[in-house]
This record gives sequence, structure tokens and C-alpha cells, in this order.
Amino acid sequence: MLKWLWLSIIVAVLDQGTKTLASMQLEYAVPLPVMPSFNLTLLHNTGAAFSFLSDAGGWQRWMFIGLAILVTVVIVMWLRKLDARNWVAALALTLVLGGAVGNLIDRLRLGYVVDFVQLYYESWYFAAFNIADSAISVGATLLIIDALFFGSVHKED
Repeated sequence: MLKWLWLSIIVAVLDQGTKTLASMQLEYAVPLPVMPSFNLTLLHNTGAAFSFLSDAGGWQRWMFIGLAILVTVVIVMWLRKLDARNWVAALALTLVLGGAVGNLIDRLRLGYVVDFVQLYYESWYFAAFNIADSAISVGATLLIIDALFFGSVHKED
């Protein structure tokens, strides 16, 4: 199932490209309204999802780098062992892998992750995110769906 790795590469390249554009075109922390409830807003996240540990003093960068490398190795090993018929899990894993690599590149290069998509409703703002975060979220959701609805199909053989 390593043939699915092309999708991880596309996700990581799209992620890095959009982050570069956002960094070049947007002013830091100044929302650019796109449509109601959707802004482009350049932010730097030194933490994880929802800025978890963002104010931890710097050590979290190395922890998240190590975690991303571990996740990358585990996913590649998982893909190697995956049954060829299990395309849902392969799709899910390669989306998570591409997102993890995209954010890993930021942490290695910059020391933080570039976020720029901001969704909100009235005065409630969802945490800013990027293409990598979206791929990870979609991939994780697909893994759950695969486990709940298709897992027994793959275990019959």
C-alpha cells in the first residue's frame, strides 16, 4: 500500500505552498475577510492543536518534532502491512502522514506552525488551522469510520 504515498506528498506540498503564500501575502494577526464566517489570518502556533502547550517555553517544539517523526515511521510501517483491499485506511493514513509531514517541516524550519484559515460565528472563533491540520482531521475521521464500519470486512480473511 506504499503506492498511496503520492497523496502524502501532494498534501505536504499543498500545505507548504499555501503557508508560503499566506506568510508572503498576509499581515500577522490581521484578519482578511473572505466571506461571512471565514477569514484568512496569519498566525504562528508553537503548540499543537488549539495552541496546546504554545506557552510552554520552547521545549514543546522538540517534543512535537519527535512525535511527528514517530508518527511518520509508524504510519509508513502500517501502510506496508495494510491489506491491498483496505483503500479507506490507506487513504486515511496517507492524509494523516501528509499533514504530519507538512507541520513537521514548519517546526523544523521555523520553530512554529503557520496557520491561516480562521472560521468564526458571531464572536466565537475556532482555532486557526492550515491544510496539514485539515488533512490530519479528515484522515483521522476516515480511520474512525473505517474501524467502525469496515473493520470486520478486512478481518474476515
